[in-house]
Amino acid sequence: MAIRWTTAFWDFPAEGFEAGIAFWLKATGTTLSPRRGPGGGFATLVPAEGDPCLRVQRVQEGKGGNHLDLHVEDVEAESERAQVLGAALLHQEPGLAVLRSPGGFAFCLAAHNGEAKAPRALAWEGGWRSRADQVCLDVPPQAFDHELVFWQRLTGWPQTATSSPEFRRLLSPPELPLRFLLQRLDAAERGRAASAHVDLACSDVDAETARHEALGATAVRRHHWWQVMRDPAGLEYCITARDPETGAVQA
Repeated sequence: MAIRWTTAFWDFPAEGFEAGIAFWLKATGTTLSPRRGPGGGFATLVPAEGDPCLRVQRVQEGKGGNHLDLHVEDVEAESERAQVLGAALLHQEPGLAVLRSPGGFAFCLAAHNGEAKAPRALAWEGGWRSRADQVCLDVPPQAFDHELVFWQRLTGWPQTATSSPEFRRLLSPPELPLRFLLQRLDAAERGRAASAHVDLACSDVDAETARHEALGATAVRRHHWWQVMRDPAGLEYCITARDPETGAVQA
């Protein structure tokens, strides 16, 4: 699959839609595009420099979450190939296919509209930098191996291990704005589907955590390399100790 661009979506529940948008505009230093779709339920977070890779939508049911759009030249052909590899087609229209991976993660194939320049990291008062640069797929342990094979075959990206055995990284081309990580959960309720969250890379986890708390987020738990957060709409995400430009883990 020739993936030309990637986009991360925050799928906010209706009651948290406005609070979620307000928070992420400030957290990412972006501005909001004109709203579109039924009831204005879709919008793009527009960076000061580069092409957009972050979007929001309002969902009417459930707790919301995150999903990934892969932008391709031929949506219909790539949708058929994804189904051969084990994905289930949920919806298709010109320029868009909504699918579910073997592990139950909903994602989209969308037409490429010429996006080419990834946004750069932003510097905050105090000197540290950050960027929302990664989608992490959270996979129940029993589905992890199958899910990893599916995504590697679908994208054509090689995989690599990380310093933590529960993670595998797919090496996306450097010109794409989002990196892709898969996490094997320690345990999961029976029937739980794979889900996703957004990661931010930053040069100072503590400073970035404090900034997000001041904007209304809640610190949930701290690990050695990352801080788990919850935004005002109730969606979890992570602030990670990685170089905001290269994605490399910082020593």
